[in-house]
Amino acid sequence: MVEGGSEELIRIRRRTLRRYALAALAALLLLVASFFVSLVTGPVGISLYDAIMMMFGIGDETQVYIIREIRVPRILCCALVGAALSISGLAMQGLFRNPMASPSVLGVSSGAAFGASLAMAFGLGAAFGSFAVPAMAFILCFGTTFLVYLLARTGGGVSVTMLLLSGIAVGAFFNGMVSAIQYLADGQTLQSIVYWLMGSFASCGWDSFTLALVPILLGIAIIALNSSELNMLSLGEEQAESLGVNVRLTRMLLLTGTSLAVAGSVSISGIIGFVGLIIPHIFRMIVGPNHRILSLLSVVGGAAFMILMDAVARSVISPDDLPIGILTALLGAPFFIYVMRTRRSYRMGAE
Repeated sequence: MVEGGSEELIRIRRRTLRRYALAALAALLLLVASFFVSLVTGPVGISLYDAIMMMFGIGDETQVYIIREIRVPRILCCALVGAALSISGLAMQGLFRNPMASPSVLGVSSGAAFGASLAMAFGLGAAFGSFAVPAMAFILCFGTTFLVYLLARTGGGVSVTMLLLSGIAVGAFFNGMVSAIQYLADGQTLQSIVYWLMGSFASCGWDSFTLALVPILLGIAIIALNSSELNMLSLGEEQAESLGVNVRLTRMLLLTGTSLAVAGSVSISGIIGFVGLIIPHIFRMIVGPNHRILSLLSVVGGAAFMILMDAVARSVISPDDLPIGILTALLGAPFFIYVMRTRRSYRMGAE
């Protein structure tokens, strides 16, 4: 009986590993395909072969510039932002043990919106030059997380409930401040703020990619390195502590990683919602709730998803760009309803 049970466990483990490998391969293939689809998408028609040659500087000088200085950095920015928002949503869902959690529950997106609005309406952050808007968005986004954390601290530490309540309160405050700035802003400034709040990669180039690269990669690394602890946290804080997890330190690391990733993202793309809800859930349905594999899949899948969404955004009303936040909202709202309706049968713990 024991030998039979061991063989069955081995077969289950092999099937699980095979499922993980197939999901990872599919995600990687989707990422590669999305890169090339986006590379040839735009108002200037370029064949795939010519686009690949132009990446190496071979071809018409104008078209080489379009590929190397406009499309490639924009695609890389999409990949960075998609990966960051996706893994941040995964971290929040595991940390709060709530399938509908996302970085917005901590008010970080609202803080970033407030920072960007201050820069656009009143010129704050002028010392950063052309990076004033992304710099102010980054500073306020990152600072909001620690404000929420400080407000949530009590004599007994920081509870998940207090974090949620503090995030909701701080987010509501910053949303109100953004609305006040919009009311006071003139027509052109108001238009800029509204467009930024919708999310777009229209202004992303190599400078934007360089600006966001370090904080996003650092944030992703922090979350991924704590994926095993996130598995145990998903089972409950008391059980995680009994298994040797330093809950307070792990929570702080996850919040820091999420803040870095989200701050880097919103600083170059504006507010893009629902990515951290859609992608982790899709892969959780495929491979189960193990955060160690979900971290990898969320990064790769989130990057592919954002690249494809940007390609669609550039095609819908070409040659103009449709704000990508509109597309993710149209997809994310029905998905949110689906998760809300099925949350009773939702599993947050690791297998």
